[in-house]
Amino acid sequence: MSQSILERVAFKGLHLLDAETAHNVTLKALKHGFGRAYPGDADPRLAQTVCGLNFPNPLGMAAGFDKNGDVPDAVLKMGFGFTEAGTVTPKPQPGNPKPRVFRLTEDRGVINRFGFNNEGHESLLRKLKARGNTGGVLGINIGANKDASDRPADYVAGIRAFAGLASYFTVNISSPNTPGLRNLQAKEALRDLLSRVLSARNEMVAEGVHSVPVFLKIAPDMADGELEDVVGEVLEQQVDGLIVSNTTLSRSGLTNTALGNEAGGLSGAPLFRRATVALAKARRFAGPELPIVGVGGIDSAETAWIKITAGADLLQVYSALVFQGPVLVRDILEGLSKKLDETGAASLRDVRDTNLEAWANAEV
Repeated sequence: MSQSILERVAFKGLHLLDAETAHNVTLKALKHGFGRAYPGDADPRLAQTVCGLNFPNPLGMAAGFDKNGDVPDAVLKMGFGFTEAGTVTPKPQPGNPKPRVFRLTEDRGVINRFGFNNEGHESLLRKLKARGNTGGVLGINIGANKDASDRPADYVAGIRAFAGLASYFTVNISSPNTPGLRNLQAKEALRDLLSRVLSARNEMVAEGVHSVPVFLKIAPDMADGELEDVVGEVLEQQVDGLIVSNTTLSRSGLTNTALGNEAGGLSGAPLFRRATVALAKARRFAGPELPIVGVGGIDSAETAWIKITAGADLLQVYSALVFQGPVLVRDILEGLSKKLDETGAASLRDVRDTNLEAWANAEV
């Protein structure tokens, strides 16, 4: 599906602004009703039921785009099968000093060091309550404040705050931009965190709130043994699923070495291989039943298909939209339908894992 001339001009105009300003302008435009809705009948072969949730298609907007839950319905109207608000922390926090996000245009990558800038639980709660029951799958990505003395308690607070409003939770312990946060991926720390988070979820169920699936979002930079420990803990604690992966600290293969030296997490096309290998290894450790969301470097129907064949049930994108615009959503969905036509598969689940071993054994 092609962009109109007006859309192309507007998109080029955004790229004349610095990256964070362009992002804020995009949010304001969506909030005020600007933006293109993509009508048309959804391909039923792309629909999936995961953790009891009905996804009209597998493609979601990743966390970080709509940190404060300003535009979930506008995002869904773009054609996404689901969207994710956050990362949200109990208290508002400004995040790291600006500039803190950089476009690596030659590499089709983005480096950010936002540091969980967000308006906090109370602000997001007001917005979600005002939204009401408008439908669609909306995940809430929860995190911990930078100055929290008990970080697991901040995640528990997120579960308690949004249990009646979230379609699912993402426990984000993998951002590289909050000092020490990734330490929560270590086995003992992760065990404590997950047990407290899941206990809080179960306590909310006992109080009459429906059970909300919990996903764990992990980094792509772990050694195999560390990843195996994380997946083992996820299975032991009966976490509902994994999101693989967050941004990387690696700078391997970048051509823009000037901006490539900026601190922060790298996303976009340069992340694709590393994140897909991590995804396939996580699938191999987890087995076939655990739902996994594949994220990192998806910028076409081809890369989306690769993620699925490497082990993903669902997908998320964000950085590629910076370079291609919202037309990417329909390009991916229509491309996945064509892939099913070509292979004769009845559903995406029929092709999941078909290239698992090749990716699990690939070098990064």
